[in-house]
Amino acid sequence: MLRRLLRVVLALVAIAFLGYGLARNWDETTRAVAAMSPWAVLGAFAAVLVGQFFMLVAWREILAGLGTRVPLQIAGRIMFVGQLGKYIPGAVWAYAAMMDLGRDHGSPPRRTFATISLGLVINLGVGISIAAATLGSLEAVRQAWYLALLVPVIIVCLHPKVLTWGLNLALRIARKEPLESVLPGRTVVVAVAWTALGWFVYGLHIWLVAGRWDLYLVSTGAYAFAWATGILTVVVPAGVGVREGALVLVLGPIVGTPVALAVAIVSRLAFTLADAAAAGIAFLLGRRQTASSAPAYADQNGSGSTALTPDRNLSGSPEA
Repeated sequence: MLRRLLRVVLALVAIAFLGYGLARNWDETTRAVAAMSPWAVLGAFAAVLVGQFFMLVAWREILAGLGTRVPLQIAGRIMFVGQLGKYIPGAVWAYAAMMDLGRDHGSPPRRTFATISLGLVINLGVGISIAAATLGSLEAVRQAWYLALLVPVIIVCLHPKVLTWGLNLALRIARKEPLESVLPGRTVVVAVAWTALGWFVYGLHIWLVAGRWDLYLVSTGAYAFAWATGILTVVVPAGVGVREGALVLVLGPIVGTPVALAVAIVSRLAFTLADAAAAGIAFLLGRRQTASSAPAYADQNGSGSTALTPDRNLSGSPEA
């Protein structure tokens, strides 16, 4: 109860700071929003959707590398519908929803858990790396130099053996069965490549609404920095307020605080609408693949489960 109250209080504080900045610059910010081209805003929304698609491809690659191969529309249903839980206070809801949806489509909960965790680690590592490479000359980012220290740690953690050990430890704590195989190094490399592509597409949405055609790399790094800051503030649902504040901190000295606030507001709106749109599209497309066609699995909460995976036969060895 106390932890939940703390999350709510911190979320309100973050939103209050953002609201205070918005109130101080209300006239300038509303003018900046009104001055934005509708085509730029629409393009920003489209860029977010395309970026989410690349992130989905990376996520599906990880799931396949761990042994569960599903069509892209099913992976989208698990990921996009499940991740709506991130808007609920508490970090567990998105995990729980995605694990439950994964089970419906043949992925044991332990494997979906590992995929979510690894996808988050790769996103964080790539995002911080892009921010460090593109924003190193900005004072606001130099003050957060300690975030760059996470990059070598994440690189070490992505080594297949270290990765498997860490994920199995987390699964053991969560009372789940351990992973039955090591994630191939090639899968990690491919997932990192798709994730990096997704980040550079995400940068387009900031670039478009900021209206500064010379700031594409800065826009990409600014959003990556803001997202990483928000995701590391785990007590705030979806990083609301924190992400926007970090974006204003980086872009404000370059484009002005009112414009930066307008960009942050439009960015949040674009991602919220894109999350809803992606979930709706994935849900409709995923209905073509009925849950009854997925293999049945034992509940992974207990020990000694003999649950099979779609690509393994009764002996537990991979299918030819």
